[in-house]
Amino acid sequence: MAEIMFYHLEHKPWEQVLPRQLATALERGWRCVVQVGREERVEEVSEILWKNEADVFLAHGCKADGKADRQPIWLTAETDNPNSATVRFFIEGAVVGDVAGLARAAILFDGRDEAAVATARTDWKRLKAEGHEISYWQQDENHRWQNKSKSGN
Repeated sequence: MAEIMFYHLEHKPWEQVLPRQLATALERGWRCVVQVGREERVEEVSEILWKNEADVFLAHGCKADGKADRQPIWLTAETDNPNSATVRFFIEGAVVGDVAGLARAAILFDGRDEAAVATARTDWKRLKAEGHEISYWQQDENHRWQNKSKSGN
């Protein structure tokens, strides 16, 4: 079963959170897929990662670049996994589908968007029922991530 981490974004948008998470994943030797909600946003997300505020180099590619097997981070709006990633990030309303075969999935959702919160709740219930290890992360007033809830507690 996959470890599923829900990140409730209130203080910082995904554009500020995701680069640090990807950098940490790469430091651990993990290959990643970032699934975006809409195909037309993939190229914009790529630009955001190249110019990220964390000022870390995040080598990545997408369908337009090709050579997926050489990319430690793959950007897509589909459910594909051409770089054999074991970690998947869902941003901008990407539909959380089957997570079988993943070691970890991170779902980043905007806590100020009622529809995004409702979708996250639905995903939480479904993934928990499937037997995945679930955790819920929120930032405190100092912008540090706190694990507010973990399945089995």
